Amino acid sequence: MYIPPPLSVRRNKLSIENFSVESLAQRFGTPIYVYSENRIRENFQRLKNAFQKYYPNFEILYAVKANNNPAIAKILADEGSGMDVCNPAEIWLSRHLGMPKSKTLYTGNYCTDEELAYGAKYCDRINLDDIALLPRLLKFGKPKVLSFRINPKIGKGSVKTNVFAGPEAKFGIPIEKAMQAYAAAKKAGIKRFGMHMMTGSCVLEPDYFEKITGILLDEAGRIARRLKIKFEFIDIGGGFGIPYRPEEKPLDIEKTAQLVTKIFREKCHQFKLGNVTLMVEPGRYFVGDAGVLIGTVHMIKESYQRFAGVDVTINHLVRPKMYGAYHHIVVANKFRKPAKYPINICGSICDSGDILAKVRPLPKLARGDLLAICNAGAYGFSMSSQYNSRPRAREVLINDSRATIIREAEKIEDLFLRCKPTL
Repeated sequence: MYIPPPLSVRRNKLSIENFSVESLAQRFGTPIYVYSENRIRENFQRLKNAFQKYYPNFEILYAVKANNNPAIAKILADEGSGMDVCNPAEIWLSRHLGMPKSKTLYTGNYCTDEELAYGAKYCDRINLDDIALLPRLLKFGKPKVLSFRINPKIGKGSVKTNVFAGPEAKFGIPIEKAMQAYAAAKKAGIKRFGMHMMTGSCVLEPDYFEKITGILLDEAGRIARRLKIKFEFIDIGGGFGIPYRPEEKPLDIEKTAQLVTKIFREKCHQFKLGNVTLMVEPGRYFVGDAGVLIGTVHMIKESYQRFAGVDVTINHLVRPKMYGAYHHIVVANKFRKPAKYPINICGSICDSGDILAKVRPLPKLARGDLLAICNAGAYGFSMSSQYNSRPRAREVLINDSRATIIREAEKIEDLFLRCKPTL
């Protein structure tokens, strides 16, 4: 019986912290996203402690794109995280939460002038995705600290469409052009610099992070030596993975930290880079396994295959359709029964891709059963939509014995509020 966090068995019921899944469904209805505050804090502290133990000059930025609910972002800010922001809305959120300009890093890509102007106004640290953005950014002033996002020509991801570096990636400056980028910035009068990369998504192998860190530090060393510039931070990005499938093992974050900081220190010493801040920007690692999407089975259909119709659709969780992603499903009211009845789990969207799980072995399902869809805290609600005129789900945050609505469910009329003429 595989029950991933934050689910556990308490008082013989499948629960999230001190609340049974059944009680949450009764109280808040379904579908609902439920997040464990304690799990988010545990995940943050685990990563922070692992890295700081080996390299004290260490900074974490939360990748807001993973889950942009203000209550979630505030938890991580309270833990001491800065923010990795990629657009004006995320910058606005960081300001709304009182995040200092010095603790955000704005990394847009293919930015409009309006986006660059907003970033220049409200962020001290700007990270450019291409050399061509530099003269456009300078129209709005010089940032306090300028970084470039480097594509080190390799990338990795749990799904092939989620790789953020390499020859086919749309992101970053080719590593061969990095020297040119920093030379142009220095010529423009920039005095303070960082360097950045983001190469992978949901990687579970510690050796990978060591490899990419070494590549980036080699380039930083060459640039610092030739151009006589000093790097204040080097950001190796995120990509720290979580297990989605029962057979996957969690990322050994202790080993990852040991390997990364060792190569980081060695390269800083080799190139005389000084006490550079090592920066990371996880999102999924903090919030992914802290969230569960709860839904209700409302019909069973016997066709050429068996289908269970649920009130969770791809407008709530698009990852299975978009990436072919696997999300483990636990039947909350039958979690002890054997999973030996293959069935398709589908929503009610008029789209053939509205399948959350294909031929998944589960306990024999019936109308009214409750499904807990795991690892839904990252890129779940944040990628949800109103497709097929379906309202988005409610979000609830749990802290021990307190359950708080942190985003109300949309109503049908909410879908049309900004239409003109108003209905």
